[in-house]
Amino acid sequence: MRRPRGGSRPDPSNPTRPCEAPDCPEPGEYRAPLDRFQLDKYRWFCLDHVREYNRGWDFYKGMSEAQIEGALRQDTGWQRPTWPLGRLGGNRLNPEILRDPFSILSEHGPGSAPRKPAPEPTRPPPELRAALDLMDLGWPLESDALKARYKELAKRYHPDMNQGDRSAEERLKDINRAYSLLRHKLAGSEASAR
Repeated sequence: MRRPRGGSRPDPSNPTRPCEAPDCPEPGEYRAPLDRFQLDKYRWFCLDHVREYNRGWDFYKGMSEAQIEGALRQDTGWQRPTWPLGRLGGNRLNPEILRDPFSILSEHGPGSAPRKPAPEPTRPPPELRAALDLMDLGWPLESDALKARYKELAKRYHPDMNQGDRSAEERLKDINRAYSLLRHKLAGSEASAR
């Protein structure tokens, strides 16, 4: 006798039912839903026949596209009614209910001085992101850090250090282009800061 896998376990409350498949002598230990309208009523099969039944099961069979869409929408809310939140739906909350006279819910808490907000991380300009990624540098960038990283990468990918490897040479060309772009951008932003 085969051992059932994973979700195919017999129902211990009804071990003596016969399999509902025609001419099957096995006990019907596994249940399958009767149809999509009666998901809480079951048919009982042996393991082989419940697998065959499940392969042919199609909850959406015979439904139009609009009906399928409606059923999917109901499933997203667990078949319970939903309503819009925010300014378009529901009751407005009374501001008095949300009043916090002791600043318990505030960012800095009761009795403490307000904290300065953390500075927002600055994102690099879109045209520099690829160059920064290629050189493995972050933003904002200082010219000293750029020069040091360029020297390190140029030494690593120089053709003389890689026995004339063409891929290292191509990589060095990309690094040179990225360095040039970043250097010009930094020189332009330093000039505009003055």
